[in-house]
Amino acid sequence: MITKEYTIMAAQGMHARPATALVKLGKNFKSAINLKKGEKTVKLNSLLNILSLSIKAGETVSVVIEGEDEVNAADAINQFFEEELKNL
Repeated sequence: MITKEYTIMAAQGMHARPATALVKLGKNFKSAINLKKGEKTVKLNSLLNILSLSIKAGETVSVVIEGEDEVNAADAINQFFEEELKNL
């Protein structure tokens, strides 16, 4: 299992466009990928799941990945949060 925290630097937070991109990215992997904010954890398989967390700029979320391709999934998700999110 791989767990990593990210602080959302995008000014608009996690709105529909980046949430959709994150769901599409997660579907490329067999591993179970979850997104956690505070006490609430959701599966990274639905736009509505992500939007239900109401992630705003400056907030911290955790990504928990478990499965056979967790290392590759973690690398891709890390790139998404550190590079792509700010452009969406």
